[in-house]
Amino acid sequence: MSKKEKVVTNVIKLLIKAGQAKPAPPVGPALGQAGLNIMSFCKDFNAKTANLKDNVPVPVTITAYSDKSFTYETKTPPATYFIKKAMGMEEGGGSQRPGHTEAGIISAKHLYEIALIKHQDTVRTELE
Repeated sequence: MSKKEKVVTNVIKLLIKAGQAKPAPPVGPALGQAGLNIMSFCKDFNAKTANLKDNVPVPVTITAYSDKSFTYETKTPPATYFIKKAMGMEEGGGSQRPGHTEAGIISAKHLYEIALIKHQDTVRTELE
């Protein structure tokens, strides 16, 4: 008997705060619709992101297979997160009048450092 290949049934992309995956929305409904074990993912994700600061948004891509198993890949936080941190902005902050007033200023050094961090996602993808 030949070994069956796993068939990808669903690819789910979420943005979850580090160490804060819970069966509540948005994680629970997204994984539940694919028939995946929600608690298994939450425990594994929280353990994997435990070394990150709280409230750091972590993009995650979950690949669901026909046998109800899954794999997931985490990436570095979005560039907007790093830009806001470099500018000293609070979460949800920004210009009160976009296009008319500045929300802050960021140096070229900060942009370079952010680019180096985000480049890790590109390198990781090319290696796979």
